[in-house]
Amino acid sequence: MAWRVLTIVATLGALGAFGAAQAEPRLALVIGNSAYQAVTELPNPANDAKAMAELLSSAGFEVTTAPDLGQAEMRKAVGDFAAKVASKGPDAVSLVFYAGHGLQVDGENFLVPVDARIAREADVPLQTVRLADVMNALAAVPSRTRIVILDACRNNPFSEINKVVGRGLAIVDAPAGSIVSYSTAPGSEAEDGEGSNSPYTRALLSVAKEPGVPIEQAFKRVRYAVHQETSGRQTPWESSSLTADFTFFPGVATSPPAVPPVVAATDTRAKGGTTAATGTKVAVATTGGRVSLRTVESWRTELKPLRQPDAYERVIAEDTVEAYQAYLQLFSATPYQTRVRDIVERRKVMIAWYTAVTVNTTASYELFLAQHPGSDLMLTAQRLLSRAGNRQIAIATPVAVAPVCPPVPAPVVQPTRRKAEKTEKPSKKTPKRTAIRDSGPSPPPPSAGPPPAAIGIGIGIGIGSMIRRPPSSGPSHVSPGGHSHGPSGQTGPSGGGMRSGYGLR
Repeated sequence: MAWRVLTIVATLGALGAFGAAQAEPRLALVIGNSAYQAVTELPNPANDAKAMAELLSSAGFEVTTAPDLGQAEMRKAVGDFAAKVASKGPDAVSLVFYAGHGLQVDGENFLVPVDARIAREADVPLQTVRLADVMNALAAVPSRTRIVILDACRNNPFSEINKVVGRGLAIVDAPAGSIVSYSTAPGSEAEDGEGSNSPYTRALLSVAKEPGVPIEQAFKRVRYAVHQETSGRQTPWESSSLTADFTFFPGVATSPPAVPPVVAATDTRAKGGTTAATGTKVAVATTGGRVSLRTVESWRTELKPLRQPDAYERVIAEDTVEAYQAYLQLFSATPYQTRVRDIVERRKVMIAWYTAVTVNTTASYELFLAQHPGSDLMLTAQRLLSRAGNRQIAIATPVAVAPVCPPVPAPVVQPTRRKAEKTEKPSKKTPKRTAIRDSGPSPPPPSAGPPPAAIGIGIGIGIGSMIRRPPSSGPSHVSPGGHSHGPSGQTGPSGGGMRSGYGLR
């Protein structure tokens, strides 16, 4: 009887958790491009999209399926989906799954519609859809969580541009509240697979079904599963800036996480706002890679007591350069060390490439070419170096401007030099006082004409003979209470100062 009560309580608890999870509107756009018109068809994207649509529907998503889209159809589908997410309010969860071809050109990622006909590199941005446009459309809509899953790093089928673009996709940083998952690491190619689904989608379908697994832990398990299945040829990767927890299915996980949660010892909260007690590290990738909360030495301490297979699984799931470097310092057995070394070397190239195209100057491209002269991105770097040089030359070249009459400068009035030291000292002698009779209002200014004869005779001569003036080299003019405001202390005719202003961008 007791076990029946416990079963009922557990069932009610699970239903309550499921109901709480479903309180957030969940919407998904699933695109699978298989029927390419100008190149060989891909067999699995259609199957992958169909299987993901079924999984997401069972996880409470309102799914919009969009198979085999041309460029105009893809753009419209993304726009309509963003509008639908906006109508659900800020608590919505939006997810975009794309399976098909993807390319990187000049450090930017592009999703390839089925009607794309690419004969030269310049055709890529004209006939494809920028991944940045998809991300911006989602980021512009207030929503709780944004998830983008790309099974799009298959081999480049457009032979005409194979030599001038890099392999796979370039690094991208997820906007705040988002996570972007690649089916393989940046700069690498994914396999379409020999079964009905690609290795990446097959692993994701399996892991996501387990209840209570946070999405980042799910992607770590997918990474290790795909890496093992492909003998190290394919290692999925993600960039995360999530600010809220998300699980495909609510509940309590029945198996331990691929790796323990990694939280800095001095931090009480993980990046992105999730507490360390939840066991989820929320925000990771920025600046072309994950924000590492641990040093190489810290990883050495943790990996040293482990057996090599366990340490290998740990670093693959975590997927940070620091963890890989610590592993290489501790273990040397093949084939694991060879796989890890290849991952580290390629990751360094892609991080350097991310930095070069982000800075986008001649110096940044020169540095990349000096560090990685033989990489598959060399030709692209040389072209962007030339472009950056031309841009700087254009900025530095003076532009001819029609002559403009300069403004007439205001006359500069030289200040009158006075012997202030002598005049300001108190005199011991009592100055003579002269009584002056008030003869009426003050005389008019000099410009009004000569003074009346009576004033000139009766007052002017008397004052001139009784008041001593210090010698002066010029006229003196000081306005009452006047102050100097100019940079050199010069005072203009009206006692006002001179100011100068500078506008800076």
